[in-house]
Amino acid sequence: MLLIGCDFSSRPGPRKPIVMALGQAKAGVVSLDALQAIFTLEAFASSLRERRSWVGGFDLPFGLPRELVQTLGWPTQWLDCLRTYQALSRAQIRDLFAAFCNARPAGRKFAHRATDRWAGSSPSMKWVNPPVAYMLHAGVPLLVDAGVSIPGLFAGDSTDVDAHGRPRRVALEAYPGLLAREVLGRDSYKSDDRTKQTAQRAERRAILVDALVQGQTRLGMRLQLTPAQNEALVLDGSGDQLDAVLCLMQAAWGQQQGWPSFGLPVPIDPLEGWIVSALPSAA
Repeated sequence: MLLIGCDFSSRPGPRKPIVMALGQAKAGVVSLDALQAIFTLEAFASSLRERRSWVGGFDLPFGLPRELVQTLGWPTQWLDCLRTYQALSRAQIRDLFAAFCNARPAGRKFAHRATDRWAGSSPSMKWVNPPVAYMLHAGVPLLVDAGVSIPGLFAGDSTDVDAHGRPRRVALEAYPGLLAREVLGRDSYKSDDRTKQTAQRAERRAILVDALVQGQTRLGMRLQLTPAQNEALVLDGSGDQLDAVLCLMQAAWGQQQGWPSFGLPVPIDPLEGWIVSALPSAA
């Protein structure tokens, strides 16, 4: 089965494309078959609609914090909440979320999902540095409209199933920082600012890639690369290609855990969602 790792951009273009890592897994070894750059949301949506079997790890939040949703008086059923959110402009999202934060005490400005706390990820309502709220706004409706199954949140297209009646396209929320910090701690390995793409960060990318190749993460899986692929991951100062590969590894782990939960804790909050491989026992 095809595996996908996606480093998502809410405004893709030549300078900051969506990067897709494509591969497959066998006996605990994940091979990287290709890295693809996608320059528009339309092209990304088209790729999701292709009728082929895959499990993908996507680096964007799939849900908002329940505390935020309840405070705003939005629907607490996931799809209804998503459609309410989708109908807003970015300016409206910014103003609503800023007002929510401004009404709260210092140190508790943002609401968090349970999974954000376990994974150490940014709150999914954050609209700057990084703007993950806009990533959710741009990307998750495309997954839903393509009929992709999202375990614990959305069943997907009931006609696109395998011989066992299981969805052929499965999207898991991934977070590359979860694996990266396991190897590097809080040390930075990437930057979109070319002036900050230093030799030290390149060295950290090399350490991280080597750890993946050696299988030195709690996922218990090894990454198989050609020398050219290894070099490309280390030389990409933005870290976008490496982040896509980290998501690929998380997707492979989820696939290994299997249907129906793909390794997600059972149950998860059906409004907030969960990051694949972010398990309380690993915190």
